[in-house]
Amino acid sequence: MTRRRISPGRILLWGMLLGAAVIGVVRFALGLGSVTNLSDRFPWGLWIGFDVMTGVALAAGGFTVAAAVYVGHLERYRPLLRPAIVTGFVGYVLVIANLLLDLGRPYRIWHPLVMWNPHSVMFEVAWCVMLYTLVLALEFGQIVLERLGRTALLRITHLALPPLVVAGVILSTLHQSSLGTLFLIVPGKLHPLWYTPFLPILFFISAVAVGLAMVVVESYLSARAFRRALELPLLMDLGRVTFVVLSIYLGIKVIDLVVRGAWAYALTPSLEGIFFSLEVVLGILIPMALLSVNGGRSARGLVIAAGLVVFGVVLNRLNVSIIGMLAGSHTRYVPSWMEIQVTLASIAAGILAYSWIAGHLPVFPERKTGGTARAYPLR
Repeated sequence: MTRRRISPGRILLWGMLLGAAVIGVVRFALGLGSVTNLSDRFPWGLWIGFDVMTGVALAAGGFTVAAAVYVGHLERYRPLLRPAIVTGFVGYVLVIANLLLDLGRPYRIWHPLVMWNPHSVMFEVAWCVMLYTLVLALEFGQIVLERLGRTALLRITHLALPPLVVAGVILSTLHQSSLGTLFLIVPGKLHPLWYTPFLPILFFISAVAVGLAMVVVESYLSARAFRRALELPLLMDLGRVTFVVLSIYLGIKVIDLVVRGAWAYALTPSLEGIFFSLEVVLGILIPMALLSVNGGRSARGLVIAAGLVVFGVVLNRLNVSIIGMLAGSHTRYVPSWMEIQVTLASIAAGILAYSWIAGHLPVFPERKTGGTARAYPLR
């Protein structure tokens, strides 16, 4: 195995992780107030809005592709399965790590295991995230077993995959929507542009859309990084499905705003109106236009559309958790530089973990000469 050169980009990523580790030590030694701009009026900031809520949504590609392959028996998407599983597993591990950093008393994170409160949405989210992370770990274990050459154990565990995937799809569906349910308990704080009884449904549908988009973006970036050909026909199909999902999402969103009489807020020159317009235009309308015009025929157009979908869902989660909560909280919140540093380090950790796994484990399918699958070069 050839030794990889340490690039300046990799040094930068490791430097960001080191800086976040120092901030983590200060946070646990002196408390959240020493490193964040959070307060009793605004207890959830960037670490929850991006590192947790957005992280869970961006990791949704694992359950969407797994459902297509194992539940829908769409075997042609199997080449996209393992990269999506790796992305989902790494994403959920980072979500849990960031959650530990944000909790006031992280040493009590095990309490939901023994102190049940089935009437709490947070309890349901905690259990679903823990169980789904376990499912992802078991699915990821298939890749590890193959790398270790444990074929007998691999065959045995492979038999358990279909029910595990079904359980994972159910669990992911529950907690993706329940993250939206969390905000239904604050009707006086969340801005009318985002507060709606349909928020759990919108969270789930947008998670499906961004899960598909993340598979496209991840496939493109990994193809460039590892000098692989792009599975453009498969990604084209994902682009078409993404267009349908975005159409459903936009339709529900527009009907809801009109019925509630909240559409006028989007036209007001306010902070909420501006960010809502950015979310809809950049994250929904332009990607739909690109997907409909290009039809997925251009790799570049497809990736740009997918990237905008990712940006739109990220902005939506930040709008719900931060922008939409500012006015109702009657306070001012701007993330501290240390909050931003930890968030950037979380992204860096995801990149480093994915690149290491992809470089040392059989994540991508080996191509066989004479096969029917056709790969397309990047362009």
